[in-house]
Amino acid sequence: MKIRIPALATAALTVALAAAFVAALSGTAFAQAQAASAAPRPALTVKRIAAQAATWPQTLSGTGSIAAWQEVVIGAEIGGQRLAQLLVDVGDRVRKGQLLARLSPGTLEAELAASRAALLEAEAAAREAHQTAERVKTLQGSEALSPQAIDQALAADGAAQARVAAAKARVQADQLRLSYTQITAPDDGVVSARVATPGALVQPGAELFRLQRQGRLEWRAEVPGAELAQLKVGQVVRVQPSGAPAVEGRIRRVAPQIDPQTRNGLVYVDLKAGEALRAGLFARGEFVLGESGALTLPQSAVLLRDGFSYVFRIDGSKVRQTKVQTGRREADRVEIRSGLASGAAVVESGVGFLADGDTVRVAQ
Repeated sequence: MKIRIPALATAALTVALAAAFVAALSGTAFAQAQAASAAPRPALTVKRIAAQAATWPQTLSGTGSIAAWQEVVIGAEIGGQRLAQLLVDVGDRVRKGQLLARLSPGTLEAELAASRAALLEAEAAAREAHQTAERVKTLQGSEALSPQAIDQALAADGAAQARVAAAKARVQADQLRLSYTQITAPDDGVVSARVATPGALVQPGAELFRLQRQGRLEWRAEVPGAELAQLKVGQVVRVQPSGAPAVEGRIRRVAPQIDPQTRNGLVYVDLKAGEALRAGLFARGEFVLGESGALTLPQSAVLLRDGFSYVFRIDGSKVRQTKVQTGRREADRVEIRSGLASGAAVVESGVGFLADGDTVRVAQ
C-alpha cells in the first residue's frame, strides 16, 4: 500500500532545505571574512640587502689640537729706543732676513761715528809707535840707547797696537747695536702675532712679533699610552679639524713618556699645508695601522636603540630584530663585528619603523 505525502508537506520540506543551505553558505562566508581580518597585514615594503665582506684600513683614533711646528718669539735686542716703523702684520708671509720693523737709531749713529774717529786716532798713534820701535831695533847692541829706552819703545809699540784692537772692537760693538734697530725675520714663516705698537718705547727683550717657522703646522694628538707601541714614525694619519676639510699627515715623533694624570701620550703629526688650517683648532684623527677584513652594511640598515645597535634580519615574510656590535665606519658603511653572519639578508633602510616580528613585504 503506497503512502501519499500531501503537497503542502512537500513544499514545507523544500523551503526548510533551502533555508538550511543559505544558512550554511552565510556561515562559511562569515568565517572566511573573520579569518581574513585576523590575518596580519604587511606593515612595510622593505628592500633586502646582504652583509658584504670588504678590506678596510685598520685605524687607531686620537684627539688633539693643531699647533705651530715651531713658534719663534721676535723681540728687541736693545732698549731705550722708540719703535719708528712696522712693516708687517698678522698673517703676512715673510722670508728669512726680511725687514719687519725699525727702531729709532737715537744716539747710536753718533756713538758709532765717535768710535770710528777714535779708531783712526789709535791707528795713527800706532803707526808712529811702530816706526819708533823699528828705528830703536836698529840700535840694539850699540851704546846709542840704553836697554831700558829700547824696551820702553818696544812696549809703546805693543800698547799702541792693543789700543787699535780695542778701538776696532768698540766700532764693531757700535755697529752691532745700530744693526739691532733693524728687526728682521730669523726664518721663513707666517706672522702669527704682533704685539708691537708704533711709537712705543721698546725695552730689551720685549716681544714684538711671533712667527710660525716655515708656516708649518702639526697635530698634537693624545693617544692612550697602551696604544703608543702600535705607532711608528712615518705612518699615515687622516686628520679631521673642526670646521675644515680633512687633511693627510704623517707621524713625525711619538712622545717618550705618558702623562701620569691622563695616561695618554702625545703624538706629533706633520700636516700638509692648507688654507683652512689654523693653529688652535681641535681635530680628530685616525692613524692608519694597516688593513684587515670587515663585514659591512650600509649605515641605514643599523638601528641605534637604547644604546645598542640592531639590524632586522628577514625571515620569510617577517623580520627579526638582531643585536650586533659595530666597529669602523667608512663613508656610508659600517663594520659589523659580531651578531651577524656573512651573507645574511637584512632590511636595507627604514628600520626605525619596524619592530621585532613585524610582517613585511620584500621588494623584488
